[in-house]
Amino acid sequence: MTGTGSTRPIVVMKFGGTSVADSAGRDALARRVAAALELDKAPVLVVSAMGRSGAPYATDTLLGLVADLPVDAREHDLLASVGELVSAVVVAHELRAAGIEASAFSGAEAGIATDGIAGVASITSIDVSRLRSSIASGIVPVVAGFQGLSADGSLTTLGRGGSDTTACALGVALGAEEVEIYTDVDGVMSADPRVCDGSGVLEVIGADELFQMARTGSRVVHTPAAELALNSGIPVRVRNTFSQHEGTLVADVADIAAYRPDRVATAVSHSSGVVQFRVTLPSPEGTSEHMRSQTRVYRAMADAGVSLDMFTPVGDRMVFTVPEQASADACGVLLQLGLEHETLPGLSKVTLVGAGMHGVPGVMARLAEYLAAAGVDIHQSADSHTTISVLIPSEDTAIAIRALHDGFELGE
Repeated sequence: MTGTGSTRPIVVMKFGGTSVADSAGRDALARRVAAALELDKAPVLVVSAMGRSGAPYATDTLLGLVADLPVDAREHDLLASVGELVSAVVVAHELRAAGIEASAFSGAEAGIATDGIAGVASITSIDVSRLRSSIASGIVPVVAGFQGLSADGSLTTLGRGGSDTTACALGVALGAEEVEIYTDVDGVMSADPRVCDGSGVLEVIGADELFQMARTGSRVVHTPAAELALNSGIPVRVRNTFSQHEGTLVADVADIAAYRPDRVATAVSHSSGVVQFRVTLPSPEGTSEHMRSQTRVYRAMADAGVSLDMFTPVGDRMVFTVPEQASADACGVLLQLGLEHETLPGLSKVTLVGAGMHGVPGVMARLAEYLAAAGVDIHQSADSHTTISVLIPSEDTAIAIRALHDGFELGE
């Protein structure tokens, strides 16, 4: 059940941790691969580490072995990569046992090169010659996700969720017909089902919408993977390993025949643990010194590795947000600059996403009305062509999500 030749259309199939965690998941995976072969496709698999924290080979479990010990960044990445390597070998072995010729590859063996930044590396290039040779021989490659090799020969990892990025990058490099991301939910949801009972699976979503959802807190797809899907135009489908649901097609919005939003909003995403900063600048608004002060803040934060979000000049102050874990570093930067500031912790960022809102008047008014009716205060807002984000008290997150989801009729 293998087929030969390199002319078959390639489909990259990424399987998450719950899909490879036990024999039931791996059996379902094997059936997916067999079905692709029956359709005369050439599957290329990317696998995550097995299971979640507490499972023997889950990434968090492995890292827990040295949690209380000093470990340098290179060794941390070495340990973090082990779970995916175990998965690749086990899955390849079980595919062969099911009569499907398969071979495991590390990220390095798959030709994946990175920029060498430990823990959050970016893929710089992929030499797919070994994978193509495997495909041409009728062998299904099973690639360990989340990893690659830096120019100095060090193994580096791509950040949590990085196997999605491995899959999309391989899809682009191989000229794949489609990238399929398999998980334990039926597809991309209109809101987090843990906080919004009425959320449903989206049949189609624009690539830009998926990127905005990932960027603003949705964990269905790794943000760099969503960005790759957006920039490359490669078709991506998010599916459930364990059901026959068709999942969510991520469409290139340039292809109007594939995707035309019929409403202003598509989904609601959110991220918690946000801190708002209000910084007093020493010079009046509109002066060159005022602008230079803002620039100094931006540069100092960048040099300190602090990522700013929702930044807004307000009179003689600048307002921005940072993740809770970066709050202490941000305070240190401002103290070094001698700038007075106030912080407001305990906030969440809730984002309405929708390609259909571009150029439509009244979307912000509706959003504000729905939140006011639900008793939710807005501390700050920001918008783009496809998003409106609001900063709210964390304790109101679920209320706000449900209010927007119901108000914009996203569950229908």
